[in-house]
Amino acid sequence: MPTLPASEHGRNHAVLRLESVAAGYGPIPVISKVSVQVGRAEVVSLIGPNGAGKSTLLKAITGQLRIVEGRVMFEDADATNTATAELARKGIGYVPQINDVFPDLTVKENLQMGGYLLKPAQVAERVVVVTTIFPALAPLLSRAAVKLSGGERKLVAIGRALMLLPRLLLLDEPTASLSPKLAADLLQNHIRRLADAGTAVLLVEQKATAALRVSDWAYVMVSGRLKLEGPASDLLDRHDFGDVYLGGGDGQAQHT
Repeated sequence: MPTLPASEHGRNHAVLRLESVAAGYGPIPVISKVSVQVGRAEVVSLIGPNGAGKSTLLKAITGQLRIVEGRVMFEDADATNTATAELARKGIGYVPQINDVFPDLTVKENLQMGGYLLKPAQVAERVVVVTTIFPALAPLLSRAAVKLSGGERKLVAIGRALMLLPRLLLLDEPTASLSPKLAADLLQNHIRRLADAGTAVLLVEQKATAALRVSDWAYVMVSGRLKLEGPASDLLDRHDFGDVYLGGGDGQAQHT
């Protein structure tokens, strides 16, 4: 897989490391030979066209799909094919693209559900912490999630994942169905800020340019394989990025 020059962009110590992972829904893997690294306080984007296998990769990391080759390392310990609930105990938060909140519950109840592994006193403390991170949720605590805007719902979903204070946050298409303005606000003012506070973030995102603007490092996936990786700023500057992103380039054009 071609790698863009890292220039002066050093990588932080890896919180998550995927080593030649292959996984899928049947005998033929949907993704294969996927190696990814996410460092502490980094936003790492995984981008690519529809059907590239991005969400499949997140499901493999979180134990929803069986990994048939390779391994997943979390904080230097093997976490391959570990159940989602156990990963949560280890410090991995996951926000799926759909079914990310309980619509009939209030915002506070949604957050409390995210603290299901905690003692009652800890749950109340963590709700305060989450509303400090996302102040916009504080006045909404008694409102049913079904009555929230798309952007508010996504903050609740991410906030619920933060209840266990994860060291790694996996986000699957967090800006789906959001307007460009709300998407930019979520990425720039919330997700980037989480990473700056120390959380490692792996972001699967269809809005490639917006994702790259808040990312430290990025991987381009096409047809189940990684086609290109490098500093996000370098990918944004690459003259053939559109071809590579859409699957039409070979990923080896000279960097400009």
